[in-house]
Amino acid sequence: MRKINEIFYSLQGEGYHTGTPATFVRFSGCNLKCHFCDTRHEEGVWMTDDEILQEVLNYPARMVILTGGEPSLWIDAALIGRLREAGKYISIETNGTRPLPAGIDWVTCSPKAGGAVVLDRMDEVKVVYEGQDLAPYEGLPARHFFLQPCSGLNIPETVACVLAHPRWRLSLQTHKLIDIR
Repeated sequence: MRKINEIFYSLQGEGYHTGTPATFVRFSGCNLKCHFCDTRHEEGVWMTDDEILQEVLNYPARMVILTGGEPSLWIDAALIGRLREAGKYISIETNGTRPLPAGIDWVTCSPKAGGAVVLDRMDEVKVVYEGQDLAPYEGLPARHFFLQPCSGLNIPETVACVLAHPRWRLSLQTHKLIDIR
């Protein structure tokens, strides 16, 4: 059994895959408590892998995004295998503080203060920008680096930081800008 906050169909609103239709599996709970988080961690329902897979299969997208909370608290090789058998492209949004099972196609690591990154593989790094030094993230093993304004409140500062550090790209929460989930 896994504690699920919600499962829904929408467009990816952040990072590299912005605009891509996806089924989101949002897990409950997190090992970090960031003040800007937009997920109510304590809420959720217990679901079996069969129930999760059935709900995922209700939607036409090939991409499934495992998110949270912190999905690494809940996922394992069995769930990843079931999604893969169903022909899904599996993406995860994680804070990077816990190891991940094999078989995930795309890893988005969003490191947070107070959490040491243990991943040796990630496709993109997405940092919620609050004026912090970017140097600690520069050595992470990713191909793509994104800065995202904190709750959309510091857009000018984030833009200025990206302009000063051209390795980084701007990521806006487009789903919030166009009022979708």
